[in-house]
Amino acid sequence: MSDEVLFFQEFSITGGDFSSAGSVSTEIKSILKEIGFHPSVIRRAAIACYEAEMNVTMYAERGVVRLSATPAAIRIQFEDEGQGIADIELAMQEGYSTATPEMREIGFGAGMGLPNIKKNSDEFEITSEVGRGTKLDIVIKA
Repeated sequence: MSDEVLFFQEFSITGGDFSSAGSVSTEIKSILKEIGFHPSVIRRAAIACYEAEMNVTMYAERGVVRLSATPAAIRIQFEDEGQGIADIELAMQEGYSTATPEMREIGFGAGMGLPNIKKNSDEFEITSEVGRGTKLDIVIKA
């Protein structure tokens, strides 16, 4: 399969803007449909993207998302300016959450975000620095 880039775009996320939360993942899902990826691949990408987008919305001041699609794979990279993750191993455990009571009141904070991203990715890498932010590199093979 070719590694020729079919599509590349950057998107911005504003931390704390719950009224726009999910709009980037919805747009990415539409783009992937238009390109012609298989529905099961689009579904996995949309889930991973939504979970990561919500984490940026909840925990960072701002973030950028980079979508790159080739015939062989979809790569979605998230980079945020936020509080960072002190213990990535702990954050990767299902059910672990640092959500505030306010976040929980609106239905977030079940502690499934990072585990769901990893589960729906073929390749997943996370790095984080406390007080600076977090980077995710997600690859879903076509």
